[in-house]
Amino acid sequence: MLGNAARYGKPRPVAPKIGLALALAACLGGCARDMEGFLTPVAASVPGTSHVDLLVVTTRLPTKAPGVLFSGARAPKASFADITISIPPDSNRQIGEVQWPRTQPGNPLTDFVAVRTDIVDRDTAIRHLHESIVRTHRRHVLLFVHGFNNKFDDAVFRFAQIIHDSNAQVTPVLFTWPSRGSILAYGYDRESANFSRTALEDTLRFLAKDPDVQEVSILAHSMGNWVALEALRQMAIRDGRIAPKIRNVLLASPDVDVDNAREQINDMGPNRPRFVLFVAQNDHALQVSQRIWGGPRLGAVNPDVEPMHSTLEQERIKVVNMTDIKSSDPLNHGTFAQDPEIVQLIGTRILQGQTISDSRAGLGDLIIERATDAATSVGTVAGLAVSAPVAVIDPATREHYGDQINALGEHIGDTMKPQ
Repeated sequence: MLGNAARYGKPRPVAPKIGLALALAACLGGCARDMEGFLTPVAASVPGTSHVDLLVVTTRLPTKAPGVLFSGARAPKASFADITISIPPDSNRQIGEVQWPRTQPGNPLTDFVAVRTDIVDRDTAIRHLHESIVRTHRRHVLLFVHGFNNKFDDAVFRFAQIIHDSNAQVTPVLFTWPSRGSILAYGYDRESANFSRTALEDTLRFLAKDPDVQEVSILAHSMGNWVALEALRQMAIRDGRIAPKIRNVLLASPDVDVDNAREQINDMGPNRPRFVLFVAQNDHALQVSQRIWGGPRLGAVNPDVEPMHSTLEQERIKVVNMTDIKSSDPLNHGTFAQDPEIVQLIGTRILQGQTISDSRAGLGDLIIERATDAATSVGTVAGLAVSAPVAVIDPATREHYGDQINALGEHIGDTMKPQ
């Protein structure tokens, strides 16, 4: 499908010092938080807030810690939850922004807060899904699979933001796998992604079996693309095809080797869903990942050069090229969710089945407007760079791992030097 990785060339180089600074800024800066328990329900109701109801399926281990619900440990079987998130009035926030509470339990006027967090069994989850889908006009499910370095509340808040800001007319389902939410746990997260692929396959199967579900779309980010592609591949092998109701797969900044992606998609057979690929050649996180893994990452390919351009057209894979869009994410790794036009494009065009005509997904005018006015070390070095935009390292961890982070930062600078 995607040909020989050696033929695609390298992503645009990034200066070592600049790349290192961006990686550390994303991981250590921003809305640093030193507490947990953000999912403790808030009783107060504030006029102007919006509520997003999420059905959650997770392979994380439940925890009794207040407001946490699920940890980063792996569970022997999937768990389910019904969660409602309150989002501040539009006048108090920017599209693409997740506003974390500065104090517990949070102020609905200014913060993302939970108003309901019910742990349910599988049968109840399936019943709630059915009740939710029959209330929607298009009876369309959007399932989100998050990336590396996400705690449970990271994934919940980010997906609620995507649903609200995209104005997607869908029933949202979150699949969250056991990420430890630490930049030093890249290897653990990678194995957790593998651990969770069968549970995701099972989730997709029960979504497609609901007689009132007309369509299922998948949105995966970063390392979550590996889980999604593996689950779809397994379904195709077991069942002889992917369930016909699964019609759209949105691959956002996939941290997946190009050759592996080729094999995964080929194994799905000819009757596979429509794929939309979000790429950026200046995705600094994926540039570091490529240096470490040794092969080009799918989310950093250039869709305008050959043979990639012809291959994507032949395989009917549409591309949203975000390279020239100025992002609030310094790594350019979370643009799909943080850029107002991109996140709204997902809800108002792609998920509504509108045709995307070329490799820039009809974004030519938008891009012009928004244009810029070692294997043993994989578990730590890659973890410093390939991080989800909403997740940050807390002050306690910074203090404990300060020397390691400084040393690893120097190592990242070495890996990014021209070879």
